[in-house]
Amino acid sequence: MDMTALLLSRIQFGFTISFHIIFPSFTIGLAAWLAVLESMRLVTGRPVYQTLFEFWLRIFGVAFGLGVVSGVVMAFQFGTNWSVLSRMSGPIQGPLLSYETFTAFMLEAGFFGVLIFGRKRVAPGFYLFSTAMVALGTTLSAFWIMTNNSWMQFPAGYALRDGAFVPDDWTKIIFNSVVWVRFPHMLLASYLTGAFCVAATGAWYLLRRTYRAEARIMLRMGLFLAAVLIPLQLVFGHLVGDYVHQHQPAKFAAIEARWHDEQPASEVLIAIPDSMTETNRFEIKIPVLGSIIGSMSLTSKEIGLTDFPPQDRPPVLVPFMTFRIMVGCGLIMLALAWLGSYLIVKGRIERSRLLLWLIFLSFPLPFIAILTGWYTAEIGRQPWAVYGVLRTADAVTPFLTAPAAMTSLILFGAVYAFIFSFGTYYIYRLLRAGPVAAAPKIWETAVPSRPMSLADSGPVATRGYIGAGE
Repeated sequence: MDMTALLLSRIQFGFTISFHIIFPSFTIGLAAWLAVLESMRLVTGRPVYQTLFEFWLRIFGVAFGLGVVSGVVMAFQFGTNWSVLSRMSGPIQGPLLSYETFTAFMLEAGFFGVLIFGRKRVAPGFYLFSTAMVALGTTLSAFWIMTNNSWMQFPAGYALRDGAFVPDDWTKIIFNSVVWVRFPHMLLASYLTGAFCVAATGAWYLLRRTYRAEARIMLRMGLFLAAVLIPLQLVFGHLVGDYVHQHQPAKFAAIEARWHDEQPASEVLIAIPDSMTETNRFEIKIPVLGSIIGSMSLTSKEIGLTDFPPQDRPPVLVPFMTFRIMVGCGLIMLALAWLGSYLIVKGRIERSRLLLWLIFLSFPLPFIAILTGWYTAEIGRQPWAVYGVLRTADAVTPFLTAPAAMTSLILFGAVYAFIFSFGTYYIYRLLRAGPVAAAPKIWETAVPSRPMSLADSGPVATRGYIGAGE
């Protein structure tokens, strides 16, 4: 086995999945936001909701396209760089990925066409149904991907036959308890990504003193949703930690940078783990808290990494740091969401320009949290491709050479950089143009469910666009 080829293949897979996950996590939350906007439009009859819908639909379309293009590479990598993994886990992973295609992608792609071209061609109720189907499709996509990954994290419901993992109980694969804590955790992370991107956009427009009616709706709905979801996300995050503590004790010890057994265990807040000496430098820790977090006990014994052979231990520095970055991002978002929601209720949010700036600058936080959460899960799983049964070193294509791996890594990096640059720039142009520029013309739009009033249309309507104006 060429160890350089293995390292390059791991870097390539990590790079491509890091790039790809940005877009599905964004579009899952955005699809749900579009469904809410269309529902509000039909219920209230206010054109401002259609203005926002058309605006965010364009951004959703660009992000959806980027996600599809970047996701295609993932399937190729399984065949080119990880052929042993594909051969051995194909009887399980193949059907799961097929289920995503036949359910999730068919819903997304089919009904997305209705959203783009069907506003004036279908009934309003069917248009809302199409919006809901796109949101359902993105959710199902997340479910099947998380089911697939959760099986690699905690393999169950299989038998080893002729050198391959063959399913013998699909209920244990699909309805595993691990899936049903990790999937909601990822789904909530996506909703929070959409919520903070929408709120940050609203804060940006308020800072620029443009599109104020639309900005207020975006800021209010984004922050209110985040204020409710973040505490729920913390609960599911704890449940994910419980599964890691129970089923992946080496990963849990690495996340905690706990080298030796402790009873009761301390919680290391920050340190620089040193694998050579099996100690932590510049360590700051809180006594007993480690036992409370790990086992909800004041006296529990928590195992350390030295209980495992060196070849079975994951890297420590990366999961230790990424986990703390993820938690830190979550706490910052919680503070911003609660404080912002409080000021909105009090009617003082627009006078706090510092908080508006902080909300605007917070839009990368959910993406950082998702990426660091995935790094914690995937790097902490090492040295296993399928936890406990197939090592990463044994899953790579046997005759893959370092030059071939390096060539594909450079090509993927160049293509992804090109796609990301133009896609991000175009989304920025849409955001800068604003929601009114994305709105359809009044004379091209179906009559709203109730008569438009001057308060609904505002001065923007006099310029030939539907919108709430400033």
